[in-house]
Amino acid sequence: MAVKKALEKIRVLDFTRVLAGPFCTMLLADMGAEVIKVEHPQGGDDSRAFGPFVEGESAYFMSINRNKKSMTLNLKKPRAVELIRKMIPSFDVVVENFRPGVMDKLGIGYEELKKINPRLVYASSSGFGYTGPYSQFPAYDLIVQGMGGVMSITGDSEDRPQKSGSSIGDIFAGVFCAVGILGALEARHETGKGQMVDVAMLDCQVAILENAISRCLTTGTDPKPIGNRHSSITPFATFKTRDGFVNIAVGNDSLWEKFCGQIGEKKLLADERFRTNALRTANRDDLEPLLAAAMEKDSTTSWIDRLREVGVPCGPINKVSQVLQDPQVAAREMILEVDHPKAGRQKIPGCPIKMSETPCAVETASPLLGAHTESVLSEFLGLSAQEIQSLRKEGVLQADW
Repeated sequence: MAVKKALEKIRVLDFTRVLAGPFCTMLLADMGAEVIKVEHPQGGDDSRAFGPFVEGESAYFMSINRNKKSMTLNLKKPRAVELIRKMIPSFDVVVENFRPGVMDKLGIGYEELKKINPRLVYASSSGFGYTGPYSQFPAYDLIVQGMGGVMSITGDSEDRPQKSGSSIGDIFAGVFCAVGILGALEARHETGKGQMVDVAMLDCQVAILENAISRCLTTGTDPKPIGNRHSSITPFATFKTRDGFVNIAVGNDSLWEKFCGQIGEKKLLADERFRTNALRTANRDDLEPLLAAAMEKDSTTSWIDRLREVGVPCGPINKVSQVLQDPQVAAREMILEVDHPKAGRQKIPGCPIKMSETPCAVETASPLLGAHTESVLSEFLGLSAQEIQSLRKEGVLQADW
């Protein structure tokens, strides 16, 4: 018997492109939602043009558009908009990440679509949201990481602002958007009505500042970048070993005692400067050189084995190639293989959401551009092959330039 999926009865019409929106709809698709990706006939989602490429197909695009179907529509054609409006009663969710107002101008914004389907959940992920003085400004990941304060506390120097190596401005917007959609769907069970989910990338960056905001409000001073250290836990840092680096996180005084014993520095336990976590943090400039000298005496692997033996949190700094070979990553099925119709067998990230009764699944690779246009129009609108061919001739399903 087929395993039931959490969202298998949910249908999503997906107008998103590049990263934030597609990441959101990928999560929904992994949980079983039927996601129909609507793409521009001329090239489709912008990320289809982002390298690297395998047999002409973007590996970037393939990594975040699995489990979806693709149809092409030239939304500049009134007939295309008409088709969308006719499809809306069959869908539970619409997701888009255009600048606020773009969908309204096309006649398929939330206010119009809810008249057609009052149960519709309409989710928008944009740079700055539908309200506020910045609403119409364009935004990318780098822009919101800077504006949201994340870059001011990342890195090791105020003189060199540093963004995260991952596009967390986009990714968190995608995750929060998916959470908002799930909340709106649950609310619909009670009210029978859909609603709009308005997620701004900048808002999401503010939300993940966590203790930086409380520190600023409490002390009246701006938190500064402190590299890999923690503002209130010590030792919590990266140390050089004999052959590489190791991350250490000694979160309490009990762990501190175990840590000192394993690294052969029990004498530090008697030093009043380091007796408690608060004192270690206040005196970290004195402590860290002592620890650095001790950690350079052995290899990364040796330290990790010894520290894990007594429960001290620690770990290596893996390169991406090492992540791909990590046994824990493999055990959690976080690197999967799918068969792509052009690129062949491809490895992609798995789904991080593990559910015991309705598990997520990666069943299909990312779709070729427009691969499902005819089947979608036939299934949802009952159009014949002849009618679909007529739409092609009119430029509704393909670019007319």
